[in-house]
Amino acid sequence: MRKLSLLFAGALMGASAMSLVYGAPGSTANAAGSETYKQLAIFGDIFERVRAQYVTPPDDKSLVENAINGMLTSLDPHSSYMNAEQAQDMRVQTKGEFGGLGIEVTMENDLVKVITPIDDTPAAKAGVLAGDYIAKIDGDEVRGLTLNDAVEKMRGPVNTPIKLTILRQGADKPIELTVVRDIIKVKAVKFRVENDIGYMKITSFTEKTYDDLENAIDSIKKQVPNDKLKGFVLDLRLNPGGLLDQAVSVSDAFLDRGEIVSTRGRDPKDVTRFDARPGDDIKGKPLIVLVNGGSASASEIVAGALQDLRRATVVGTQSFGKGSVQTIIPLGENGALRLTTALYYTPSGKSIQGKGITPDIKVEQPLPPDLQGRDLTRGESDLKGHIKGADEGSTGSGSAAYVPPDPKNDLQLIYAEELLRGQKTDPAFPPNPDKAVLNQ
Repeated sequence: MRKLSLLFAGALMGASAMSLVYGAPGSTANAAGSETYKQLAIFGDIFERVRAQYVTPPDDKSLVENAINGMLTSLDPHSSYMNAEQAQDMRVQTKGEFGGLGIEVTMENDLVKVITPIDDTPAAKAGVLAGDYIAKIDGDEVRGLTLNDAVEKMRGPVNTPIKLTILRQGADKPIELTVVRDIIKVKAVKFRVENDIGYMKITSFTEKTYDDLENAIDSIKKQVPNDKLKGFVLDLRLNPGGLLDQAVSVSDAFLDRGEIVSTRGRDPKDVTRFDARPGDDIKGKPLIVLVNGGSASASEIVAGALQDLRRATVVGTQSFGKGSVQTIIPLGENGALRLTTALYYTPSGKSIQGKGITPDIKVEQPLPPDLQGRDLTRGESDLKGHIKGADEGSTGSGSAAYVPPDPKNDLQLIYAEELLRGQKTDPAFPPNPDKAVLNQ
């Protein structure tokens, strides 16, 4: 497996990646450096005055960490500093197993905003919903905390309770939920057979994802004879992203040629391309990909590649629109730096940053009565300080991030299955690989 950099949606924790070193000598850089060091001297002066004169003795380590995070969060919502403990937690989480509540979060309006609860975790079982704002943690206000501080407070020993005070759109008053911490074992791929259709849901892109996908495909093939198998549904809804190399491998599982994705850094020459290798694991069987506003980052790479190369038909609503790549730069015993170092582009050469993947067939999923009137829309373009995408328009990115718990009420899934069985027809299905949209 290729170990590359990480893609994140909100505060998805990742694992190790390549360390990048930048810098080039030159008079312009030296001149800029002289002014920069003057500004750093001002910072040093303020730091010493705070240490000496603040009403209560501050913690030096906390001051420095908050200053670093202030610098990084001013760049974009996905860059941040991780101390040694947080960096270790991140490495654990990309293995697909970690301790906590089981929610993907970001910071918005000084509150922790839930991007999505992970399936079958304490948070999901307790009733935490995508779009919820966490205002208090065990009675302590979230305002004034960094995202990392808030995440740290939500972690703790297994089987210990934590009380969350949640602000929810449409609710008359704050909601109090008690969640019992547990080991979060993220099952990267869930699958089942729907009579003559293989259904596979990728929940996140961890180190286990590609292997889990291969196992799912093999199991489905054993359960349904090839002549009876109508095709596959790949469900990427509510998938916040994860490892880039896993997104490439998952895409490659269904492709036997073509570029999967390219990443481009600040230097125009800094372009990395990832191509498919021969071999389609489902042997050309029809494939439909489901996306919605909870489909972000690595899941958008997969959807974009399969869509542009005309290997799959994408059904659902506009995806999240996170088209940036974060590289984890180890800092030894001082933790790690999570820094946005590139943007990624689909095979057609388009950036989905702030725009998202537009489905070939738009199918809205109605909200149940208890959620109607609430804003469940997720989108990168809504995040404060996000990088403006080259193709980002006034409509922005994202859509509702809701999937019914009962498949009988899942209109997007039902539509996909009816397409595969020939009960519905659409010009976008089946797609023609000979008409792939490629970057010229």
